[in-house]
Amino acid sequence: MCKHSPTCPNAEAADHEAAKAVLRDDVTGFARLCNGVILFNDTGELLPDGMPIAPHRSGHVRQAAAA
Repeated sequence: MCKHSPTCPNAEAADHEAAKAVLRDDVTGFARLCNGVILFNDTGELLPDGMPIAPHRSGHVRQAAAA
């Protein structure tokens, strides 16, 4: 699917979020990456096979949000 050079990591790779965005909608809060992964502004993800990944913000962001 990726035509970038060097190619972007595939959806199964640990660094799949490093793929380039091919579509971004800041109004609705998502980006579709060239490997088929959809990233949401809340750091959640949807993999090409339909498997969701829960938001995974870093600890300091969670603490600031709770304050």
